[in-house]
Amino acid sequence: MEVIHTVSELRRWSREARKGGSVIGLVPTMGALHPGHASLIRAATANCGRVAVSIFVNPTQFGPNEDYARYPRTFEADCALAQAEGADAVFAPPVEELYPAGAATFVEVEGLSNRLDGASRPGHFRGVATVVAKLLIAAEPDRAFFGQKDAAQVAVLRRMVADLRLPVEIVVCPIVREPDGLALSSRNRYLSPAERVQALVLSRAIRQAEALAAAGERRMSKLKEAARESFAAAPAVREDYIELVDWATLLPVETAAPGTLFAVAAWVGQTRLIDNTILP
Repeated sequence: MEVIHTVSELRRWSREARKGGSVIGLVPTMGALHPGHASLIRAATANCGRVAVSIFVNPTQFGPNEDYARYPRTFEADCALAQAEGADAVFAPPVEELYPAGAATFVEVEGLSNRLDGASRPGHFRGVATVVAKLLIAAEPDRAFFGQKDAAQVAVLRRMVADLRLPVEIVVCPIVREPDGLALSSRNRYLSPAERVQALVLSRAIRQAEALAAAGERRMSKLKEAARESFAAAPAVREDYIELVDWATLLPVETAAPGTLFAVAAWVGQTRLIDNTILP
């Protein structure tokens, strides 16, 4: 597996692979890889001839009081996992490679960027859209793979790709969970043992909404009420949002329809976690 540090090297790698007839896959990550990331890499290797995994903790998507400095960085272990899952290259640029001195260009998807996680983390999706645009331009992939856990991010990136007419397919892979239901996240490692137990309230709320929807309940008020009952059992967990939204626009809907996104976010101690489901 090749480790690449510059945009020019990545572009050369991608173009050489395409000359050989390969479909190019890209799995953008911030590192601290876990089995959820592994599932993305496996999906990419199953559907693409050549796969690059980016490992870059993007400073522009962190707010001033967020965890950029302490975000877990486990580069050697990440490379080992990527190689074990079949990646052909890892792109690990220094910050100045993607944000050269004096850089003043950013990408913002208006409207969508201020909803769900964007409302809680102003500027977050501006940073996400900017870095993913840079990665797509650098790698020139045919397909880019993301996890459904970051459903709001997916909506923003789909809109960005459509608006900019970028020649890439956004592939969304299912949420990977621990056996007890907790959605995998690099931030789970912040949780103390007691907080780890409390964090299960997010997946319980999701399952409660899924069960109601499966029984025929479609009203937003009832689905949110059921989720809040789950949260009430864990008073130490602070709700950020519980929302039923159209996945394309992230705007609230009163009645669930096929493909509607039911999403929750909460603070468990000092750690903010998210979870969601796509209702049938």
